[in-house]
Amino acid sequence: MWNRPPVHSEGETMTATHSDTRRSRGVGQLLLAGYAVAAAAVAGYAFTFEYAAPSTTVAHAFGSFTAVLAGAICLGGVVLILITARPDDRGVIDPAAFPARRVVERMSVVWLVTASAMVFVQVAADAGLALPLLFSSDRIGSIGDALSASAYVRAWVVVTICAAVTALGLRLTLRWDWHVPLLIPAIIGVVAFPVNGNAGYGPDHDYATSSVIVFTVAASVLAGLKITSALARPSDAVGRAEQVTAMVAGVVALAFGAVLMVLLAGPPLGSAYGRLGLLAAVAVLAGLIFDLRGRASAFSALTAMTALAAVSAMAVQIAPRLLPFWSAVCCYYDIATNTRVMRTGSGSTVPQLLLMLGYELPGAPSPLRMLTFWRFDTFLSVGGLLLAALYLAAVVLLRRRSDRWPVGRTVSWLAGCAALVFATGSGVRAYGSAMFSIHMVEHMTLNMFVPLLLVLGAPVTLALRVLPSAAPGAPPGPREWILRAVHSPLTAFLSNPITAFVLFVGSLYAVYFTPLFDTLVQYHWGHELMSLHFLLTGYLFYWGIIGVDPGPRRLPFIGRLALLFATMPFHAFFGIAMMTKTTAVGDNYYATVALPWVTSRTDDQHLGGAIAWGASEVPVVIVLIALVTQWVRQDRRTSARSDRSEEAGSDDDMDAYEGTLRELSRQRITST
Repeated sequence: MWNRPPVHSEGETMTATHSDTRRSRGVGQLLLAGYAVAAAAVAGYAFTFEYAAPSTTVAHAFGSFTAVLAGAICLGGVVLILITARPDDRGVIDPAAFPARRVVERMSVVWLVTASAMVFVQVAADAGLALPLLFSSDRIGSIGDALSASAYVRAWVVVTICAAVTALGLRLTLRWDWHVPLLIPAIIGVVAFPVNGNAGYGPDHDYATSSVIVFTVAASVLAGLKITSALARPSDAVGRAEQVTAMVAGVVALAFGAVLMVLLAGPPLGSAYGRLGLLAAVAVLAGLIFDLRGRASAFSALTAMTALAAVSAMAVQIAPRLLPFWSAVCCYYDIATNTRVMRTGSGSTVPQLLLMLGYELPGAPSPLRMLTFWRFDTFLSVGGLLLAALYLAAVVLLRRRSDRWPVGRTVSWLAGCAALVFATGSGVRAYGSAMFSIHMVEHMTLNMFVPLLLVLGAPVTLALRVLPSAAPGAPPGPREWILRAVHSPLTAFLSNPITAFVLFVGSLYAVYFTPLFDTLVQYHWGHELMSLHFLLTGYLFYWGIIGVDPGPRRLPFIGRLALLFATMPFHAFFGIAMMTKTTAVGDNYYATVALPWVTSRTDDQHLGGAIAWGASEVPVVIVLIALVTQWVRQDRRTSARSDRSEEAGSDDDMDAYEGTLRELSRQRITST
């Protein structure tokens, strides 16, 4: 790992020209002025609500916007580096990408400092105190209690950790490969606070939480891309990859922003909240239209900053659609600390399930209700549909080039995508969020069935066959990005059989036998995180056993077979442990949900354990069939190659023999 600029070849320069430096300084000053105006506007807007002491209100709004902006620059800046850098043979980014990296590295420090400060500012805001009073001798001891009581404070702690990881990673490496995993803490860091805001509560908060995840990532990538590009290379031409990325991020942000407006704002012109949402949309549209010029500009960066400022201002107030609900369920929440509390018997008419799940269930689960009662996941379900569409488009492109692609792989991939959509959008997810037994159905589907089908679809091989190679002298394209990512050190580590085995098996025990599940099950973002984790760990495990895509160095077939059988006792023990536990996992949450048809939470858990034990056997059979089939096919190919080699060798011997006879015949003729 490196902590210095790359060494340049002869003719390259380590510093920009005087005109470039002056232009960059001018853009920086303009954006700094724009930030000051935007931050002041957000703080002034928050002051009209005065939800805490005046100084704390201003500090909270100012700090929130600063952290949102810095996090967006880190995420979008890393994306900019990945799509524009031209790494050398060692994987070190080129000189042209280093200014962008310098911007991101500096902003990661700003993000870390601001998020750290916001932990204490949020505690003061929750308590309604002036910030200096928080550190008085009689209150400083309660800060630790606030960390466990307030979802907002915990969110800022997560943001601080993610910012620290991002800053440290940027400080330690200049290699392209190691910028890829930095996307993970950057994404978690920008999402952690929004999922605990307006989107995380009230009716339909399952839709809102999934939508705000996608919206926040897209908006952050768009803003960070534009601002970093303007600061790092003002007035330079923007490459096609950067243009396409910004356009896609902008369209996604607009689409999911519209969904959030419908869910949270109501009529857009009927409230200040809705008008701020329209302002953000107009700013994004203006920036996208201006980007058609194909050059980085301060104006485009300012439009992105304006959109983030509008969204930050929306976050300081309760969304209009939640106001009647919020007052009706005040007995469930301590507004000062933003925590869930038990019903106190105020006679509220708001159903308990609407509070906990965001929707009401139609009754006890049945096969018909599991098939017909849908809560379409706007994050994972949409992702499943998108993966299916991209795969089909790639197959169609191959067929137009008269290239063949196995039908079985297409069927497997589409079946995996369909199972992903069903597990995350149907009654399986809807009931799984309220019942442990149905949750285990969802878990096993996402961890064992969906990854198995997706791995057999060989998506990396398909992408490498469809995507063209970058032209000589052009920046690397998607094909090169995939190859570098697949063969990166991180991928090699995660796909190592031992690592994949530990993640696949160990996550069962780490999630369900620790307090982690008790926390995650309370929130819709927790269900999304668990689903994504189970999906990825399952994919890594099956990739190393039956995957046909390039990537990890796989074990011999007998070793893969042994690894497959090694998982069976661990899953069996997990199922048995769940069936014999006398205390329910996530008992506090399930007790609060209090479904009338779940008469015993421990019995429901025992059923979930039986489902986990029984369902784990079916994928083993499928994997065993696929593994033996691959083994037989490889033996046939090896035998065919050996036969061809022997035939070639026999032909060579015959040619040599015939040549010898011809030579003898020639000698006889010569002698006579």
